[in-house]
Amino acid sequence: MDYRHEVLVVGGGWAGVSAAVSARKAGADVAICEKTDMLLGAGLVGGIFRNNGRFVAAEELIAMGAGETFHLLDDLSRHRMVQFPGHRHASLYDVVKVEPAVRALLTRFGVTVYTGTRIVAGKTADEGKSGGIRLRAVKSEDGRWFVAESFVDATGSSGPMGICRMFGNGCACCVQRCPAFGPRVSLSRILGLPELMSTRRKGSYGAMSGSCKLAKESLNPEVVSELDETGVVVRKLPEHLRNSKKLNMKACQQYALPEYADCLVVLDTGQGKLMSPYFPLDELRSVPGFENARFLDPLGGGKGNSIRLVAASPRDRSLKLAGTDNVFVAGERAGILVGHTEAIVTGTLAGKNALLHARGKPLLEIPTALAIGDFIASSAVTPEGRGLDASYTFAGSVYFRRMIDLGLYDPDPGVIAKRVRDCGMDGVFA
Repeated sequence: MDYRHEVLVVGGGWAGVSAAVSARKAGADVAICEKTDMLLGAGLVGGIFRNNGRFVAAEELIAMGAGETFHLLDDLSRHRMVQFPGHRHASLYDVVKVEPAVRALLTRFGVTVYTGTRIVAGKTADEGKSGGIRLRAVKSEDGRWFVAESFVDATGSSGPMGICRMFGNGCACCVQRCPAFGPRVSLSRILGLPELMSTRRKGSYGAMSGSCKLAKESLNPEVVSELDETGVVVRKLPEHLRNSKKLNMKACQQYALPEYADCLVVLDTGQGKLMSPYFPLDELRSVPGFENARFLDPLGGGKGNSIRLVAASPRDRSLKLAGTDNVFVAGERAGILVGHTEAIVTGTLAGKNALLHARGKPLLEIPTALAIGDFIASSAVTPEGRGLDASYTFAGSVYFRRMIDLGLYDPDPGVIAKRVRDCGMDGVFA
């Protein structure tokens, strides 16, 4: 039996969830195929949003009528207006409570979710209207076929295990759970289209996930109390425990500041979010307050972390995958993009355009006078390799500096809403 939907989203991280909600709000019969037994992927261990330029992106999307995910995260925030090295007005959502809340959101909107559904093959039809490959159906590992008019590839860019061994410190048993549920398979790969790897690390590809989760109950009560009260703990490290080489490894370059080599920075996201890609356990336990520390994710956080940013796809400003007629990309598929906010905004546009394409309507592009529009336009990778030598995020690195230079960083909701109105984009996703 074939499963039929108007829009099919492959991958249930923040990008896939946002794409599904956006397509459903626009009127589509939409479903998500997620290879594991839980949604959100890296969002299960993330927890940070509204920091730096992400505040602007969140408020722009809310003004454009797509605030459901950010309102949900606001409701789940353990702390707001948190300041930590290099970051202002951050919110920290509860990673323990977020996945069931997202499931409830999708149920409320009427989105079908197929968990444990790893897509491994596809079937194409005649060339589409735009001259590209037209994907007709995809097949799951257990033999089910899913037919749709349009597709969103939100499969991310991390793993599989071989990538982590080749470009990292080996499989660290991270939240992606490749050994249990199998490696990521993208729609680009199924269609035989190129996947491009980040080249911003000299002599290597990809980047290491930038943080680890510690069990709060394994930390000293004084550390836990400080986390609960303020949301952040910063402890100066002795000279022999500092390792600045790790900063270049991180996917999240907004945290590649000297403070993150000189100090232990821990945030409260329901667990202790250690802002380091890994930390040798014996060394971590030598720091006062962390004598009994235990890693929750990755389990091998004393040795390494997952490798990401190895599978971006060329696309246009509507987020349509280059070379295809009816496939759109979101999240880390859409460029060397880092962060939940970045996944949510690209997912929202990809889902909307997947529905518009299925109905034969013109696709939406967000004006570059808005931060989201400029972010999408300026972060695209090309087949020749442009855009692969830096990671793009609203929270730091090259794009946050660009936001400031263009005058797009003003964390005033009123100013942001006016700019959205002035562009004629208010309520466009409503």
